[in-house]
Amino acid sequence: MISQLYDVIHRRRDVRGEFTGAPVPDEVLHRVLSAAHAAPSVGLSQPWDFILVRDRAVRAAFHDHVRQERDTFAAALDGEAARRFARIKIDGVLESTLSVVVTYDPDRGGPAVLGRHAIADAGLYSVCLAIQNLWLAATAEGLGVGWVSFYRESFLRDLLGVPGVVRPVAWLCVGPVSHLEEVPDLERHGWRRRRPLDAAVHHDRWTGDR
Repeated sequence: MISQLYDVIHRRRDVRGEFTGAPVPDEVLHRVLSAAHAAPSVGLSQPWDFILVRDRAVRAAFHDHVRQERDTFAAALDGEAARRFARIKIDGVLESTLSVVVTYDPDRGGPAVLGRHAIADAGLYSVCLAIQNLWLAATAEGLGVGWVSFYRESFLRDLLGVPGVVRPVAWLCVGPVSHLEEVPDLERHGWRRRRPLDAAVHHDRWTGDR
């Protein structure tokens, strides 16, 4: 059981081009969302909501926006960085049949959220824990997940009718995949290399360079 948990953690990938286009069975989706909803949260505020987006027209509108933001980022690159980025696929919005938009409501559990008085972002961290639970559960179920980050919050809020105080934190493409890559996309395409664990571990206080 322990080895299976570690296997899922290390097998998890940010999926872009491997979606098959098959639907996610309802019972599987329920298990994955239940795992996300079981995440710990500051003050038991559970500040997340999950918007299930299947409508092709909505996904197409978001995809158009994502492509525009991709072009904006690409225009800021030059030389080898531009060439590397040109090879990288950044989303699977149209290839997957389901997207899950995870939001953060800072008013949930208020006005006094136990444990958040000194760390304003603790609620946002809670939402990230729910996203991680969702991602690992989906991986265990044989699904792929891709986090799309090339968008403006204001656009997504308007597209999905999200109330003004609520933040859309993640657009996640979810669905069956042909396979999961052994090496993450950004490493395969030479964008960055993974830091070794030893470089990230400090003892008692910060040591070494950033």
